[in-house]
Amino acid sequence: MSDEADQSVGRSVGPAVVVGALGMLGRAWRELLQKRDIGHAGLDLPTLDITDPQSIAEHIGKDVRTVVNCAAFTDVDGCEDQEPTAYKLNAQAAGYLADHCKTIGATLIHYSTDYVFDGKADTPYPTDHPRDPVNAYGRTKLQGEQLIEASGCDYILIRTSWLYAPWARNFVISMIRLTRERDELNVVDDQRGRPTSAQHLAASSLFLLEKGERGAFHVTDGGECSWYEFTCEIKRLAENTCDVKPCTSEEFKRPAPRPAYSVLDISKTESVLGPMPDWKHNLAEVLGQMELQSI
Repeated sequence: MSDEADQSVGRSVGPAVVVGALGMLGRAWRELLQKRDIGHAGLDLPTLDITDPQSIAEHIGKDVRTVVNCAAFTDVDGCEDQEPTAYKLNAQAAGYLADHCKTIGATLIHYSTDYVFDGKADTPYPTDHPRDPVNAYGRTKLQGEQLIEASGCDYILIRTSWLYAPWARNFVISMIRLTRERDELNVVDDQRGRPTSAQHLAASSLFLLEKGERGAFHVTDGGECSWYEFTCEIKRLAENTCDVKPCTSEEFKRPAPRPAYSVLDISKTESVLGPMPDWKHNLAEVLGQMELQSI
């Protein structure tokens, strides 16, 4: 892409607002927009309260062309105990943002989850598969999807899974530390999904926006694995010596049930953007950015 065309795209995307700017995905988006020299603001609590329509109207101006919603209540077990709070953040707030985007003529990029599906499939879930979540987190994210769909706003709804980055709290960083500190570690081997680099997710989302795509998409790294297989590769790349052993979900009880199979079908996205890099490739790139001994 030429510099002139790149600047034109930047003007069509920006000004942009990244909501949940202090989170893992929010940081990936801010760094990407800065690198691309696209005008943007990063907003988070206490400045912006997305559960308050007045706060949204006050801080997201009429000149904004793109709103990227990276904010969510993502503590899956916490959602079981705090479903009303999860509803406010994952559903109601998404609806408020969608309504405001409709009013100002902006495009909303919103992130949802593989957990809107029931986990009973044995082949990847396409974007139009019936949604039937098995836990409170999935229910509230589904409700957010429905409010956005009903709003009439211009939107890209992106479902993703197993998000990680070189920063913030996430599974990869936790497993680097645990496989260094422990001699033995049991990890669930009967839940399958697709890991996703936050940096890859942000870049793919921006490409979809620039190509004029709208509607629902699935964006993850390529390939699939279990949490056990994911951990084994993390351990190998970190050069740790822990003995990682597979276990079942029944052996590792959690407050919220998890879908056994939540592999998202990314073929629709790949038809637009080309093949998604394999999860092992993206994982190696992310670990290459880390100071492993400081984790």
